[in-house]
Amino acid sequence: MKKSPISPDKNTDEFNLLRELKKSPNASQRLLANELGISVGKINYCLRALQKKGLIKINNFKKSNNKLKYLYYLTPEGISFKSKLTINFMKKKLKEYDELKSEYEELKKEINKSIKR
Repeated sequence: MKKSPISPDKNTDEFNLLRELKKSPNASQRLLANELGISVGKINYCLRALQKKGLIKINNFKKSNNKLKYLYYLTPEGISFKSKLTINFMKKKLKEYDELKSEYEELKKEINKSIKR
């Protein structure tokens, strides 16, 4: 089976970062790193990659005394991409749930058979 070009496995960090940026567009890179459990360097790398893909815009607060303060927001393409990742993620989780449920039912049948013997 051919894999979708938008794979939640491949894009987990970007997906989680997009979700976090949607919730907290003015979060610092350090806060994002702490929230997602990855390094600040990886956050910076992912942010630049998302920006290069046109999925986010990065603006700094020009009038602020803190020139390291940035605002990250999703572009329409970023919102669309995040939606596709979310749908694929949910499909994967529903498939996993169905597989686990089926496995549980099989185990339950086996246990019931062994108890009846």
